[in-house]
Amino acid sequence: MSGIRVVIVDDHSIFRSGLRSTLDGVEVVGEASDVESAVAVITAEQPEVVLLDVHLPGETGEVAAATGGEAVIRRAAPAAPSTRFLALSVSDAAEDVVRVIRAGARGYITKGSSVAEVSAAVRAVAEGDAVFSPRLAGFVLDAFGAVSGETAAASDELDRLSAREQEVMRLIARGYAYKEVAAELFISMKTVETHVSAVLRKLQLSSRYELTAWASARRLL
Repeated sequence: MSGIRVVIVDDHSIFRSGLRSTLDGVEVVGEASDVESAVAVITAEQPEVVLLDVHLPGETGEVAAATGGEAVIRRAAPAAPSTRFLALSVSDAAEDVVRVIRAGARGYITKGSSVAEVSAAVRAVAEGDAVFSPRLAGFVLDAFGAVSGETAAASDELDRLSAREQEVMRLIARGYAYKEVAAELFISMKTVETHVSAVLRKLQLSSRYELTAWASARRLL
């Protein structure tokens, strides 16, 4: 039985080769070393998970050069709606963590993680969970306001949503495609689209990726 279909995006070929040969329970269906090739292979292969370095070549400009991982997510995610992104980077800078999570990554772990930890993170993300290295989780919670006051406020925000809208919100935030949500809840895709539009409007969010970050920060996944 084949493993979880994964694309590895990193500009160091030795690191990519090491992951390919050591990760447990995955099938590496593609690799990329820069933004352009990453978007192309993700679009073509539609992997379940993308292991993504934060800093990549392939974009011009000071800001873009520092946020290659963010660029990959923002450009590839619309074309691969069921793919989930897991950042795996040497950087543990708060700004890098927050930037890639805001773009829509499901998690962020550092390259100091063991092979077993990376394999477990891939499996968790593939199953819809959010995964962060312990010290990085604090950055995410702080950045999205998930301190005690904001966590309490989440109940008030959820009260704006109907019971069905909350069900749809959690599934969409976990990375389910509209078709998967429809099958899970026994409703039509058109109904799913209507509920998602209502959820985004009521929570004052602009995309499903912002919804994922919002739900993750409030521990609603």
